[in-house]
Amino acid sequence: MNRKDITSSLSQLLEKHIDPHRDPRIYWAREVTFDYASEHPVRVDYMQFKPVNNTVSGIEKGDFYCYEVKSSAEDFHSKNGHNFIGDLNYYVMPEPVYESVKNLIPYNVGVLVQRNIEFYGEVLQIIKNAKRKDRSKPASEMLLMMYRSARRDTIKAKSAKCKAAQAGEVITK
Repeated sequence: MNRKDITSSLSQLLEKHIDPHRDPRIYWAREVTFDYASEHPVRVDYMQFKPVNNTVSGIEKGDFYCYEVKSSAEDFHSKNGHNFIGDLNYYVMPEPVYESVKNLIPYNVGVLVQRNIEFYGEVLQIIKNAKRKDRSKPASEMLLMMYRSARRDTIKAKSAKCKAAQAGEVITK
């Protein structure tokens, strides 16, 4: 598999890991960008939010998980995509990549690796737990950026369905 295919496979596995049953009560978004109008925008591959409960204080006390997908050691060594701004932060990578870079992973960053488990097939497994760190951004900003990214994906999906319908294709989802 090439790097693009590995990234796609890891991304699909991560989406299943974060939200295995497509539950609307699971809050996540992909390619969440912060400070995009600045000289140093930050894009997180995937973000998940777990509120304590649905009260105002439960939302403020909720946890943000950031996931950075790394398809190869070269990808890991690039300057891009080490944007850990959440409460709990993870790399997502194939196991051979983890073995080659494990001594370079910061203490507080966890790791999910792709494994083939009998009867389950390909899954992501936590092999290093993340350690909590204090995030520098308020929950309101984090949620707004996640919402904006999720909304972008919704609009893209609806546009693709409309184009497919206009072309007379069968829509399955």
